[in-house]
Amino acid sequence: MPAHPRVRAVVVNYNGGARAVQAVESLRALEWPPERLDVVLVDNASTDGVASALRSTRADVRVIEAGANLGFGGGCNLGMGDLAGIDLVALLNPDAVVEPDWLWRLAQAHDADPRLAGACPKILFDVPFVEIELHSPTSTFGRGDHRPLGVLVSGARVAGEDVSHRVQFVHGFWGPEPGAEQTGPRQWSAGNALLRVPALDDGSSAGCSLLLSAIGQREIRLRCGDAQTVLHVDRHPRWHPLAVGGKPVEVINSVGVTVLDDGYAADRGWLQQDHGRWDESVEVDAWSGAAVLLRAEHLRQVGRFDETLFLYYEDVELSLRARRAGWHHVAVPQAVARHVHSATVVAGSRLHQYFSERNRLLVLASYAPARSVMAMAARFLLVTASYARRDGLAPLLRGVRPRWHVVRLRLAALTGFARALPPTLRRRAQGERKDVANRSEGSAE
Repeated sequence: MPAHPRVRAVVVNYNGGARAVQAVESLRALEWPPERLDVVLVDNASTDGVASALRSTRADVRVIEAGANLGFGGGCNLGMGDLAGIDLVALLNPDAVVEPDWLWRLAQAHDADPRLAGACPKILFDVPFVEIELHSPTSTFGRGDHRPLGVLVSGARVAGEDVSHRVQFVHGFWGPEPGAEQTGPRQWSAGNALLRVPALDDGSSAGCSLLLSAIGQREIRLRCGDAQTVLHVDRHPRWHPLAVGGKPVEVINSVGVTVLDDGYAADRGWLQQDHGRWDESVEVDAWSGAAVLLRAEHLRQVGRFDETLFLYYEDVELSLRARRAGWHHVAVPQAVARHVHSATVVAGSRLHQYFSERNRLLVLASYAPARSVMAMAARFLLVTASYARRDGLAPLLRGVRPRWHVVRLRLAALTGFARALPPTLRRRAQGERKDVANRSEGSAE
């Protein structure tokens, strides 16, 4: 590989606005010869004006207007082009930025290993976060829902800005709750819990308040650094200001991806403080499409993104396809990117839940043993039944209106999986036959 490989960097924008412009600007600021770096922005039929703005202000950025929303994979495939003369392909989310040495650190990993398909950086959240401990007595709804519940966190504000969708529920919570009025994820604590809110540009979280409620009247204690707040909450959601202290912490979004036996893709280091624990360069199962450097040769061999997935798990599927063909991936934590998690599609939204669950099952069907796929489909139904009990049956027993939208979303995802399964299995069979043929050719040599 030449001293400075030819790199094509692709950003796919769908109404990313100013953040998409910042992503492009961070690529143009890379420590890399400009003549060896092609920066491409693919616009997936956005209405934010980014495409026209970049076309008029940045002659060194190629803008491609897709004319329709092709999804992440489709947009990336379009932006890559024919890859003639391209050595490496960089992908960057429109809600992420990279540090100036990001590219050459990842390129060094590729230069040292000709069978390296993907090198991924350490991805931090875009800003530091302030940690808040919650301590609350618990009680239960009873009749169908016997979870010990402390306080329900339904929203957060910092300096008057709604940051509900950016709250990090670190531990001590029961997971997202259904709610028609929510502006972000709603979660019950289990007594003692820890959450985080983003810090301001000056590193503070002054003017922080939480939208809280509980089953009945109760006193809760909150600690943030050396500052403590005692609040009285009841069943009516109200905004409660709290005292903020302590130093904000840097938080990890991803240092590569681990693919679990049930098909879930787990970000390594997810929600961990950046204290050096994840700073070792290691081989990983997969990489996150939020920021990665891929070898063009491997794309020519194994193919590009599966556009039928549209959103979520396309990066995992391509990673597994490459591994099946004998390539591998590494995390290079010395290369750093920053990411605004779920800035385009909010985590927990209907779009997120549908595509992440459907596509997880499809990727599982593509690469896991048939027995595992059947077991996971059965487990999916059992988990859906448990949601039906929690969100439907239990409220009915208490004389409360049931909320079925989580169950409906999961059933819709399962239906989507069933519809896409036949072509997925055909592609799997074709890939397995190709692997057998390649191994036979290798043995003949």
